[in-house]
Amino acid sequence: MNSLQTDRLVLRRFEESDAESLFAYLKAPTASCFFSLKLADLAAAREEAAKRSQGDEFIAVCLKGSGQLIGDLFVHIDPKWPEGERERPDTASVGWNFNPSFGGQGYALEAARALCADLFANHGMRRLYAYVEDHNTPSRRLCEKLGMREEGIFLEYVTFQADADGNPIYENTMQYAILRHEWERLNAA
Repeated sequence: MNSLQTDRLVLRRFEESDAESLFAYLKAPTASCFFSLKLADLAAAREEAAKRSQGDEFIAVCLKGSGQLIGDLFVHIDPKWPEGERERPDTASVGWNFNPSFGGQGYALEAARALCADLFANHGMRRLYAYVEDHNTPSRRLCEKLGMREEGIFLEYVTFQADADGNPIYENTMQYAILRHEWERLNAA
């Protein structure tokens, strides 16, 4: 991934030196969908940062002035259609995970907006979508601020944790999406 810059942020590939800042928000994830990414210690964070530095799926979001990692974005490009159906994939799932210490300052919106703009303008995406648990109000609001529309809700779709007796706790998952022409109309200036 090429580095992107906004007024206050730099979006770049992860580096091994991001381990400590990554640990700061993955030692106790606040959104249940990130429970599986929980890091036990700084050694696990070093391993995760090294792994993320090898690919483009996770994008480090850093403060422009200090370079401090404050969260990440992720992109999952849908698999290519059967041979001959389409030249290349044009649909991707996007998401975000930020250190709560930096919440409420518009960083997630600024970063996600830059990512969506880049995916539409420079990577040929036709459609972007996001999955959000129905109780994750901040992420639902972020989707709406990006211009995404709610497409539906999957009832008791996924489980990330169990109750005291070991029974899975199923969560409702919402899907939001935006098409390129919708993005272009909303962001025409």
